[in-house]
Amino acid sequence: MPSEVKIVAEPRTEFGKGAARRIRRANMVPAVLYGHGIDPVHISLPGHDLMLALKTANALLSIEYDGTSQLALPKQIQRDPIKRFIEHADLVVVRRGEKVTVDIAVVLIGDAAPDTLVNLENNTVALEAEATHIPSSVEVDIAGLPAGTQIHARDLVVPEGSTLAIDDDVLIVNITAQQSQEALEAELADAEADLGIEHDEPETEVGGGDGAAAGSDDEAGAASEG
Repeated sequence: MPSEVKIVAEPRTEFGKGAARRIRRANMVPAVLYGHGIDPVHISLPGHDLMLALKTANALLSIEYDGTSQLALPKQIQRDPIKRFIEHADLVVVRRGEKVTVDIAVVLIGDAAPDTLVNLENNTVALEAEATHIPSSVEVDIAGLPAGTQIHARDLVVPEGSTLAIDDDVLIVNITAQQSQEALEAELADAEADLGIEHDEPETEVGGGDGAAAGSDDEAGAASEG
């Protein structure tokens, strides 16, 4: 279980795009803290500290501000679409012992049987867990599993203290037989035929090949003699 990450926040009194740009130029991130009936608290967080904390999924943050401390989970993180720095953070307040629903990464362990293709249909699953005991992942052992194996949500072994928050029938892993190159090409040809895609036949040269070339040389010689 990831431990709490303490981050010291500063109160934020300026709002709008200009204020947000000034905050980010100071290597801080505009953020809002809300939940459990408290009025939304607008704060600025150290950009580097927040970036490091968010490397852990569902990081439990201890936000320190104005002499108080609030436990919070990241609710929504906005990033620059190109440079990927954090533009804004929404944090939701949680309490010790409280149950929360979070998305947990699915991690595959081992290798399936030879000549198989492993399809991870859902790379996360929703779990209900204590806010201070959120697992980092759910492991699925696929070692040696043959083609035709399907693993559903009901087959997962979730960490102690957690329960699934999705339908039992949700498909998580589907193991199929690996297709041969010939089968792939046939499947592609069928798909193109269904779409009406036609390929031009290769052009066939007309003439006698080397003989035609020799004839051209003879004609060139006759023209020269004339």
